Amino acid sequence: MSGPDTTSHSVLAESAYRDDRHLAARQSLYRWQQPSYDMPGLVLDHLAARHGVVLDIGCGNGKYVTRLRAQRPNLTVIGLDISAGILANVGAPVIVANAASLPVADHSAVAVLAMHMLYHVEDVHAALEQAVRVLAPGGVFIASTNARDDKTELDDLWAAAAADVLGVERGPRRISLSSRFALDDAPDMLRPYFADIRVLELPGTITVREPEPVIAHLASYRAWADAAGVPFDTTLDRARRLLDDMIDRDGAFRISCRGGILLCHTTK
Repeated sequence: MSGPDTTSHSVLAESAYRDDRHLAARQSLYRWQQPSYDMPGLVLDHLAARHGVVLDIGCGNGKYVTRLRAQRPNLTVIGLDISAGILANVGAPVIVANAASLPVADHSAVAVLAMHMLYHVEDVHAALEQAVRVLAPGGVFIASTNARDDKTELDDLWAAAAADVLGVERGPRRISLSSRFALDDAPDMLRPYFADIRVLELPGTITVREPEPVIAHLASYRAWADAAGVPFDTTLDRARRLLDDMIDRDGAFRISCRGGILLCHTTK
């Protein structure tokens, strides 16, 4: 079976990100990570000396937009997303737009953000070309994503649950979003477009002592359930029981995280 199409416009806009319910579930898991990282704060640090327009492409529920507007009122922060639904609670200005075709003037932005979203773009290179086009000389492009070995414990949990449901030795892995733009490959993908690329790795460990945050995270992939290769709800229930057993045995369930931010600059 082929993998799920994590770039489908209709799935993204009408299901996965129709509202922020699934995104919020994935975001909330990081509340249990140590060390914790203030991602919007890190972005703010790298925009400290900049003034003008900032575009947050694929802004989702506005986590970065809201923070930047609150702390840097001298910036004009515009949120863009393909889903009108998820933009409903993000204050104006916002634009419903595809990252590969931005309705924005050339060289008009001092910064472009693409936080945990480029793996959803069907043509990543077209999106990067657009980012370069709209950036002013000396502008900064800030992206984030996860490495291939991020949260492998969730892969193992889902595979074990799927194996039990299917009656096989090893079940299919959970749906991967980051693999199309993984931290491992991202610098090479960005190098043709930017003069300077720096990777800020953000490793950590999530420790949970009850199953709900993990189950909510796994359930947030429901938009791609038809391509998961298993009965989704049955596998989710089995994962919950396995997780209960592990927490009872070990006192906690630990997840290894390896994400990062990519800081890229255009030539002046």
